[in-house]
Amino acid sequence: MTVTGIDAANGLYKAAPQRGGIDPNQTDDFGTVFDAAKNLVDETNTLQNKADAEQVKFALGLSDNTHDMMIAAQKAKIALQYTNAIRTNVIQAYQTIMNMQI
Repeated sequence: MTVTGIDAANGLYKAAPQRGGIDPNQTDDFGTVFDAAKNLVDETNTLQNKADAEQVKFALGLSDNTHDMMIAAQKAKIALQYTNAIRTNVIQAYQTIMNMQI
């Protein structure tokens, strides 16, 4: 791709997000957060299952590649640590909100 002018280069960048107030008509905030959390747990579960499958394949002799097994195990470990960190922060935020004086 060649850029022949500044106008073409400006078209390659995304527009900056608009800043504004909270939209009172938007009601799907909790649904979005809940879906993101559910997807995070599903992805972590998938990576755990892949790591287990690689270990079983190696134990049965169907695979002699320890590299793939170790990569799958490390991905699952990191995903679980990330999920746990997010859970801890959510619980801490909930406790902070509950302790607020009204």
